[in-house]
Amino acid sequence: MRDSRAGTGARQADRQPGTDDAQPRVRRRRCEPVTERGGGMVVSASGPAGRGAWGGGRGFAMLAVSWDTVRLFLHVLAATVWVGGQLTLAALVPVLRGLGAEVPRAAARRFNQVAWPAFAVLVLTGIWNVIAERSKISGSYETTLIVKLAVVAVSGVTAALHARARSGAGLAVFGALTGISALAALFLGVLLAG
Repeated sequence: MRDSRAGTGARQADRQPGTDDAQPRVRRRRCEPVTERGGGMVVSASGPAGRGAWGGGRGFAMLAVSWDTVRLFLHVLAATVWVGGQLTLAALVPVLRGLGAEVPRAAARRFNQVAWPAFAVLVLTGIWNVIAERSKISGSYETTLIVKLAVVAVSGVTAALHARARSGAGLAVFGALTGISALAALFLGVLLAG
């Protein structure tokens, strides 16, 4: 039922018992302490009398943060830098060439200072992934993992060869192989995670 006064729109159910009908009930939310669940932190909240923040008795809780979450986050972050940085740099090279012959080289050198540490994080968290997921490693999962590891190795080797190349053809071939293999490793990683 709507309040007969224009503009208030208060529902009859929201009125506090024993009070003037003109006073709608105010629902206050309170947060309960952070609790530990399953090795991670969980934040929960409930409304008055434990009915949940929005009524109905359910409350809410965030998903737990665990070491698996940290491992996956670091792996995805490093992949973002390694793969995304290569794509971004490849898109910028034509513009950078117009600014001078040394500008693309300077940008690539600077990118390498970020990309190679990201690649190291990818390798370390990849090893951590294999150890953590060892119970899954059999059959088609194992085959896909081996292919991904080979593609990651190709990506690293061709990136190193690209960084040392002096000819235009070497830069183009090794740059393309690095980008394609990095994208393939990313795709295979998503395939393994899903």
